[in-house]
Amino acid sequence: MTVEYIHKNSDASARTGVVNTKRGSIHTPAFMPVGTIGTVKAVSSEELETMGAEIILSNTYHLYLRPGHQIINNLGGLHKFMNWKRPILTDSGGFQVFSLASLRNITSEGVEFRSHLDGSLHFLSPEKAMEIQAALGSDIAMAFDECTPYPAERDYVKKSLELTTQWAKRCKNYYSEIDNPPALFGIIQGGMYKDLRKQSLSELQEIGFDGYAAGGLSVGEPKEEMYDIVSHIAQLMPADRPRYLMGVGDLMDMLFAVEHGFDMFDCVMPTRNARNGTLFTSRGRVSIKRTEYKDDPGPLDPDCSCPACANYSRAYLRHLFLAKEILAMRLNTIHNLHFYLHFFRQMRNAIMYNRFSEFSSHWRNIYVQN
Repeated sequence: MTVEYIHKNSDASARTGVVNTKRGSIHTPAFMPVGTIGTVKAVSSEELETMGAEIILSNTYHLYLRPGHQIINNLGGLHKFMNWKRPILTDSGGFQVFSLASLRNITSEGVEFRSHLDGSLHFLSPEKAMEIQAALGSDIAMAFDECTPYPAERDYVKKSLELTTQWAKRCKNYYSEIDNPPALFGIIQGGMYKDLRKQSLSELQEIGFDGYAAGGLSVGEPKEEMYDIVSHIAQLMPADRPRYLMGVGDLMDMLFAVEHGFDMFDCVMPTRNARNGTLFTSRGRVSIKRTEYKDDPGPLDPDCSCPACANYSRAYLRHLFLAKEILAMRLNTIHNLHFYLHFFRQMRNAIMYNRFSEFSSHWRNIYVQN
């Protein structure tokens, strides 16, 4: 993996660049649609490519449990398995294990947990997480970490950070022994404690990673606390490596993070909201189930060129959603992903031409009031 930063906005820390991998280039700031189990829900790989998605995210934990990483490897790897030719970033499974608080036991060696599918017992270590990601054929792999909950006492967060650093070293050691490894990103933990965040980053830099991610955010903390950590850690992260803010997908949150220098994002927000009837448009959020749209002949978003907006009315989209038709989930998801990817293309252009502040103000006026 190589990285080239093309331009930094003159009135903010926002920057645009290119992350080059063997399967293609990723223009940053970049949004990664989430294909947890080898599919971005309701859309095909071909549709994602047409929308302009340059990279997607899949998940170690879920693909390990079903259908199994060895099955995928035997079938030619995840790219061939899901017919996706562009880069894939795989999350290590740390966040999913974090979400299984009542079904797990954490030790220095790794995490013993019960499957959310059938209750079977499994053990995930840093080495196992790396083995799975290598078998999947990831382009960018994530180090195995312990995601710190919110709220958490300082002593717990400090011990968790120390464990994450130990595991990061083991991940890096494992990858140093395999041929043609993918890029490997380290994950900064430390909860809401700035000094612990700084310590975590410093320890990860000593190990040395291809990119750095801020984890353990958007886990229930107030927005102001998240923003405080984002602005604090961004200025400390190395300028010559990608900066990834994990699991954050709210438009205003991403604008704030890009303003402070973050490059990569992932979130289920556009797809999950689509399946629940909430759509993102150039005029703000739209709840398509509302009565006011029952006989509305206009497009969902007059400024959008996606298939849903180009071919169907709000009235029809509302009808499909209320009738629980599968097509409703597909059209809504296509629209939301198209909107997010177009939003990021516009944002990259704004940075390139030193118009980021204007771009940010425009969208804040629409979405903060909506």
